[in-house]
Amino acid sequence: QEASHRFALPTSGSGGAFKQENFVLSTSGTDQVKGVMTLQGDALCQADVNLKMPRNNQLLHFAFREDKQWKLQQIQDARNHVNQAIYLLMNRDVNYQFKTGLEVLKLMDAVMLQLSRARNRLTTPATLTLPEIASSGLTKMFTPTLPPDILVNFYINLNKLCLTVYQLHVLQPSTTKNFKPAGGSVLHNPGAMFEFGSQRYEVSHVHKVECVVPWLNDALVFFTVSLQLCQQLKDKISVFSSYWNYRPY
Repeated sequence: QEASHRFALPTSGSGGAFKQENFVLSTSGTDQVKGVMTLQGDALCQADVNLKMPRNNQLLHFAFREDKQWKLQQIQDARNHVNQAIYLLMNRDVNYQFKTGLEVLKLMDAVMLQLSRARNRLTTPATLTLPEIASSGLTKMFTPTLPPDILVNFYINLNKLCLTVYQLHVLQPSTTKNFKPAGGSVLHNPGAMFEFGSQRYEVSHVHKVECVVPWLNDALVFFTVSLQLCQQLKDKISVFSSYWNYRPY
């Protein structure tokens, strides 16, 4: 229940976790990239990014268009799994009596599966290829439009909201004899190559900035506690089951 409250959808005037929260994304010791993100539940409703280009120290600034929001699928999926776990527990008459220990074990397994999936959606960001990032709808969210040599990606990693900015350079036809396209990854390194729109690129610089989202941290703690409680109940049922199976009378 506590975990699900952290993911509750906003209702008018209820406030809670789903008021708009502003987060400053940066890394200590460098100011190459700074971002200010506004998170409301599972949606990034505003993003403001400053990028200092290493070659000429030129400052680029781009922000979400006012009519756009970016859904964070990981948060959406985690919420759905938590709600499914609660549905499994509540989907009974209030006077329902369990008949066997096995029935309880099956229920706990189903609930634990949903809780594990919810946790895994936050702890395991999607692996994407560079062409997938380049063709993502995220590239069309910004004003001014992102330059063709910049890619961005947002994702959740554990309790952090992360922004990755990739700077690219075009590979000349004479240098593509060693072309080897990169596979899927959460974070691509400089030197990674890919082909997109009949052009070949190489990643020249990678900037990752992040910040902790406190209510995601709470949710992860509650997932862990919930899974432990489910396991403890399973262990107790198993002890009593073995006792009844082997009673000598």
